[in-house]
Amino acid sequence: MANQEEEVLGKAYDGRLMRRLLQYLRPYSWQVAVALISIIFKAGLDVLGPFLTKTAIDKYLTHSTEQHFLLDRWLSSAPLVGIAQISAIYLGTLVLSFFCEFLQTYFMQWTGQMVMFDMRRQIFGHLQRMHIGFYDKNPVGRLVTRVTTDVDAVNEMFTSGVVSIFEDVFVLAGIVGMMVWMNWKLALITFSVLPLIFWGTMIFRVRVRDSYRRIRVAIARINSYLQEAVSGMMVLQLFNREKRAFKQFSDINASHMVAFKDAILAYAVYYPVVEILSASAVAAVIWFGGGLVVKTVTTVGVLVAFIQYAQRFFRPIQDLSDKYNILQSAMASSERIFKLLDAPVDITSPAVTRTPVGPGRIEFDHVCFAYGTRGHAPDVLRQAVAAAKPDDSSSGDGQGPDWILRDVSFAIEPGETVAIVGHTGAGKTTLISLLLRFYDVQRARCASMVSM
Repeated sequence: MANQEEEVLGKAYDGRLMRRLLQYLRPYSWQVAVALISIIFKAGLDVLGPFLTKTAIDKYLTHSTEQHFLLDRWLSSAPLVGIAQISAIYLGTLVLSFFCEFLQTYFMQWTGQMVMFDMRRQIFGHLQRMHIGFYDKNPVGRLVTRVTTDVDAVNEMFTSGVVSIFEDVFVLAGIVGMMVWMNWKLALITFSVLPLIFWGTMIFRVRVRDSYRRIRVAIARINSYLQEAVSGMMVLQLFNREKRAFKQFSDINASHMVAFKDAILAYAVYYPVVEILSASAVAAVIWFGGGLVVKTVTTVGVLVAFIQYAQRFFRPIQDLSDKYNILQSAMASSERIFKLLDAPVDITSPAVTRTPVGPGRIEFDHVCFAYGTRGHAPDVLRQAVAAAKPDDSSSGDGQGPDWILRDVSFAIEPGETVAIVGHTGAGKTTLISLLLRFYDVQRARCASMVSM
């Protein structure tokens, strides 16, 4: 049950969560704008390369009579000069593409780091305001996972997921537009393998989705168990539970390894399948396009450009399938983060309803108290103590709460010094916690300050 919420993946896109996440980008809006503009320009430059190759082949090598070259008015009629001009343009597009990619990568990575900084600071500040009882019900390892792994997943969405999705969509749209504009028949031949790719992508997405879910569960359990074991190492060694704790950690660690191996297997199968299908599409373009060239229905430049476009067309499709899992992981992580940030402080009312006049007395009047969960200690320590004392019965009656204090009454007069003694687990710390109002009692009054 402690890791049940880790297993929930949620939707790949949740508008409510996304709107809330985008609020973290507001302080860095101009950096995001520069990155998005760079993405659009880079996508256009990536699409321009094969068209330049087509122009060079048809205009200067095969001397095609087709008059659809957008660069005719700027290109020289001399073949050597024209090819040199196209080469210079091609080199310029590569330089501009490098510059745009630099701007996109730098600003989005910088923004992602700032968002992580802001989000982690907000989470830690919220954790400091939570009352002590909150940590009895939430393992520290799980809270550490919120600040580390979950925030990293959100950062990956900002720096790699959303940015790459925009870039892939723009590149796909540009490639499809150019292919249909040059020769719609060859475009349909290229698109003929898409149903098989989509079918393989759906299978891959389901397999990787399950693997990623198990990986996240295992990471959360590793963090939780490791924190509990290290912080309670004295208790583990005291009750000689090192071997059992080591075996339990090994089992959790093995589940993480198996889940990761399943994800690796899915990637190892999916990417070669897409490569084979994309190669089949290129082969079909060469076969049918070559026939069209022989029949002078199309040009050699168009055929060469289609081969290049077909090779570039399937790369964004591969990336989109991977980015889907990044987006889904980020949505699940953000939901858990916001659930933590939205957790209210249970104790909000003032501890003293009226200010005492003069010296006061402390009185516990038939106080009964139980923590919110049965056995609030960490699992690894509770198991160690339970195994060492198998005959130790619960303080409860088996039907009600696991009472730590039952019907406790005493009074401390002004100026009086009182010592609280007892064996481990008798409730000494609990009394002080109630006095300081880290917890509220279930019955009677707690730490009532009565004026004299």
